[in-house]
Amino acid sequence: MNILIIAAKEIHQAIRNRWVLAATLLLAGLALSLTFLGSAPTGNVGVRTLDVIIVSLSSLTIFLVPLIALLMSHDAIVGEMERGTMLLLLSYPVARSQVLFGKFLGHLAVLAFATCLGYGLAVAALAATGGRIDGDSLVAFVAMIGSSVLLGAAFVAIGYLVSALVRDRGTAAGICIGLWLLLVLIYDMALLGVLALDQGRSISAAALNVMLLANPTDAYRLINLTGFANVSTFAGMAGLAQTTSLTVPVLLTALLGWTLLPLGLAALAFSRREL
Repeated sequence: MNILIIAAKEIHQAIRNRWVLAATLLLAGLALSLTFLGSAPTGNVGVRTLDVIIVSLSSLTIFLVPLIALLMSHDAIVGEMERGTMLLLLSYPVARSQVLFGKFLGHLAVLAFATCLGYGLAVAALAATGGRIDGDSLVAFVAMIGSSVLLGAAFVAIGYLVSALVRDRGTAAGICIGLWLLLVLIYDMALLGVLALDQGRSISAAALNVMLLANPTDAYRLINLTGFANVSTFAGMAGLAQTTSLTVPVLLTALLGWTLLPLGLAALAFSRREL
């Protein structure tokens, strides 16, 4: 019950601070733009419009959802401590773990609402304009939304871990931006560079699998851009998908692990931290 109360408090605070509105409008605006811009050439090349939208939104999600998640979560603990509200909150009969998990559920609910509504408008707009929507593409789209929420959960948990370890909000913000740059941009560029230099001589398929699972954004990318045959054709990652033996259940498990491990470490660090 305490966890749900704290989650409701976080949702109310996010609404008051316009996080819900800002995240929803941002995702919806970009999703609608990609829908109308991406649907123009599909009739000429014979691809289904929703497949192109899935690829476009998946690429957008890799950059945007982790950033939104980190911005929401980086000061969840250290910010409350700086403002003195954490001491007041813990004066009530509530455990620190309940505070952490309640905040996590609240932030995850905000992110899930913004993602489902924002991306859902893309399908609604496609249907309203007479675009073709078949069963396979719709399943892939729903899977994309679900995995996008899971990716956001992983980065919320990472933000909580940073927030539980540092001593001021500015440091937390700087570290989170650095992690976003590392995991979203730098890691993949470095990985491609290593693979290009190696040319298949010493990096085995098993080693490649480990390197892909070591980054939550790569797990997400493989789920959505190679996990469905009708989408992978247009994703530009078919070659990498043939090299790796990772399946969708394994990739989903990796994303779940990227959520539970940082969240557990954050709970441990928070429990040992002095107020």
